[in-house]
Amino acid sequence: MGRVRTEITVNGKKCWTLFDSGARNSYILRETAAELDTKKLSSPRSSALGGKVHKVDEVCLVFAEIDGHKLEFRASVVDEIGTDEDGRAIDVLFGAIAMQLWGIKLDLQSERLDLSHFATDFVEF
Repeated sequence: MGRVRTEITVNGKKCWTLFDSGARNSYILRETAAELDTKKLSSPRSSALGGKVHKVDEVCLVFAEIDGHKLEFRASVVDEIGTDEDGRAIDVLFGAIAMQLWGIKLDLQSERLDLSHFATDFVEF
């Protein structure tokens, strides 16, 4: 499991993002998702994140850009994700399911994203 931090663009806004292979799902701050099309869940659920339990009652489809690569992913809306090692607030947590879908790998040695296998076409059998 590893983590890489970088900025992504969501709805024209730069968002500090933690790519975390140890997190199954993706999350976005409520204030970051405020301008996005969010949907209420019919049944709220809880999610343990950053050592705290968070109530999740909304989700959204996030359209983003990472180093010129456009993509979309589903994220649970939460009030707080936490801060990184430098104390900077995290706007988006990009989880393992979304990384696998888009072919995003973590280069932990250089603390960068490996987009060499980024998916642009999907073939289903």
